[in-house]
Amino acid sequence: MASGMAIFRGRLSGRSPFGVRCMSSWWQQVEPAAKDPILGVTEAFLADSDPRKVNVGVGAYRDDSGKPVVLECVREAERRIAGKQNMEYLPMGGSVKMVEETLKLAYGENSEFIKDKKIAAVQALSGTGACRLFADFQKRFKPDSQIYIPVPTWANHHNIWRDAQVPQRTFHYYLPETRGLDFAALMDDVKNAPNGSFFLLHACAHNPTGVDPTEEQWKEISYQFKAKNHFAFFDMAYQGFASGDPERDARAIRIFLEDGHLIGCAQSYAKNMGLYGQRVGCLSILCEDEKQAVAVKSQLQQIARPMYSNPPVHGALIVSTILSDPELKSLWLKEVKGMADRIIGMRTTLRENLEKLGSPLSWEHITNQIGMFCFSGLTPEQVDRLTNEFHIYMTRNGRISMAGVTTGNVGYLANAIHEVTKSA
Repeated sequence: MASGMAIFRGRLSGRSPFGVRCMSSWWQQVEPAAKDPILGVTEAFLADSDPRKVNVGVGAYRDDSGKPVVLECVREAERRIAGKQNMEYLPMGGSVKMVEETLKLAYGENSEFIKDKKIAAVQALSGTGACRLFADFQKRFKPDSQIYIPVPTWANHHNIWRDAQVPQRTFHYYLPETRGLDFAALMDDVKNAPNGSFFLLHACAHNPTGVDPTEEQWKEISYQFKAKNHFAFFDMAYQGFASGDPERDARAIRIFLEDGHLIGCAQSYAKNMGLYGQRVGCLSILCEDEKQAVAVKSQLQQIARPMYSNPPVHGALIVSTILSDPELKSLWLKEVKGMADRIIGMRTTLRENLEKLGSPLSWEHITNQIGMFCFSGLTPEQVDRLTNEFHIYMTRNGRISMAGVTTGNVGYLANAIHEVTKSA
């Protein structure tokens, strides 16, 4: 009894029953993680009290007043499903209806692959989750493979395949001298990669450069992939958001399908429906036949099971409601075109403002590039000046989120860019 009381008193005092103070040292070796460069930009912007401040770092759509947008088709879909959904689990593979509608966007409304059930597909936690599921699938079933990733790319691509323990290689993509595609070097890398290599490709609106291959260049890339038996995994985060036309933005994928490739594809509704916080996406893998598709889907679900078990239901209901209703889908197509057109218009206005200021530099790349981001060509030092002198915030690689450019700030932004570049 006495010894039991001693142990009890020792615990109360923070000491072990052996007279040694109990101090947890489990996590002493943990260092603070490096800040995400994009989130760091937003934090700095929010902390700035200057009324002139401009944030062109965030990768989320804003209207011409700089405000977040909820699409009307989303509001109407929410109205229709309000109070009618239960809170039960979705299957591990997610909403069957949402997945079916999503596949039509990527593979075509009347795709023979959908009809023949050759596509293994599951709902994913937006595009990020779709990429991570595929990376884990690649590691599990092609353990000796590696992934070729373009230079540059969305920074999280490297994190995803690294944490899935898939070795990474890079291939040439962007040519700084022209602010465009380094097509010759890209093709050399494709040709020189070992046969049967995995390549990560941006289907449209390449992040961060906004530089996409032309249709003819995509055909050449597809031809060479076929010759080398490479596997193409498309990350399609901006379908409809790039050109305003989802069919046009899926053209690269359709070219590969026409050439007989078995591809993988990550899709997201964060940008093109503004469902950033709902985390709605899809991972699909085109297989040889229905039997193989069933097996692959079962394994994708098996990977998801210990990761998050079941995907969320609300966002999937919004997407399936919009895409399965002709009226709402028509409204969505109109709204996504409106978002794309506003960004395209801001590209034109920014370039015109820079040229009117008498800039000695060429700014053609602003309008040649497409999608949410403009790879401006600004150096890290010039970006620092924009922040310190003009309170303009962007990532230090010079990536401008065109969604943050408005008719109210485009003149100020152009003038600031001109000031930091006129002596370059």
